Amino acid sequence: MKLEPRRIESFLTAPEPTFRACLIYGPDRGLVAERAVRLVRTIVGDPADAFRVAVLSAETLLAEPPRLHDEAAQLSLMGGRRLVYVGEAGDAVGALFARYLADPPAGDGFVVVEGGDLKPRSSLRRAFENAKNAAAIACYLDGPREIESLVREVARAHRLSLAPDTVPYLVSSLGSDRALSRQELEKLALYAGDGGAVTLAEAAALVGDSADLSLGDAIFAAAEGNPTGCERALGRALAEGESPIRILRAAQRHFVLLHRTAARLDEGADAEAAIAAIRPPLFFKLKDSFKRQLRLWPARRAAAAVAALVEAERQAKSAGMPGETLCRAALLRIARGAMQATARRA
Repeated sequence: MKLEPRRIESFLTAPEPTFRACLIYGPDRGLVAERAVRLVRTIVGDPADAFRVAVLSAETLLAEPPRLHDEAAQLSLMGGRRLVYVGEAGDAVGALFARYLADPPAGDGFVVVEGGDLKPRSSLRRAFENAKNAAAIACYLDGPREIESLVREVARAHRLSLAPDTVPYLVSSLGSDRALSRQELEKLALYAGDGGAVTLAEAAALVGDSADLSLGDAIFAAAEGNPTGCERALGRALAEGESPIRILRAAQRHFVLLHRTAARLDEGADAEAAIAAIRPPLFFKLKDSFKRQLRLWPARRAAAAVAALVEAERQAKSAGMPGETLCRAALLRIARGAMQATARRA
């Protein structure tokens, strides 16, 4: 059964006793991992409890198909529900899980499966979505609403008082990956201390600058497949002091928007209706360009672009290559990919 968004929170807090497994998948790898850990903690308390938790890889299941049934059937030596965790699962184990869910072992053993960005026709997705005793939870890339919810969640957890203009700033500054956003917010909470107050100036100093419309030239050029224009606009932005992290986050937000709009096309909407549904609305002068970009960036390719930009941000925050180099390489790679897609369409 595919869970509707409104049911996800209650399921992670208290899954129905009749359910024997849950697949958590989607393009937001940070959110997939976060929800998987939450569900594991709900069922067994301690994910490291070797008496109640068995960790299996997809490769192990392919090599030893009966292992899934055997592990789920075991009784916990210390009492409590048995849990099997399977990471990085894909369609190679789709048929195996379809058989398992059709005839699970006796008892109440539960299986948590982490998957990637699975297509609608994925055999693994279908196995869980078609089963009455299993749940499938999709984890899509965070947009403004989800980011604001996360900001307020972390603020409540640490009893932070946020200045009125701080929340909109954080929403515009944070990227689309849940894990990275939570990391930034926890850093802010650590600075303020539990029960502390956060001003806009403090948020800006710790989280970074908000994405600015002036970055649009570089991002739109990349999305339209114009490496020369992207290089020129990007060079200008960096020369003016723009942060590579800021640029990468602005690009993430743009490709999340492309991803979500392209998903509406996949659901049957036409381009005009899909673009009209964007909130806040696109500036009218940008609509033609955005429509061209939609033809180059179907939902799956847009999600892959976001993943590449998120990875560039991760690397830029490490002690490796300079952030400017990584930012430039990521955007130009996207621009060249779009240029090749344009050539194929010609």
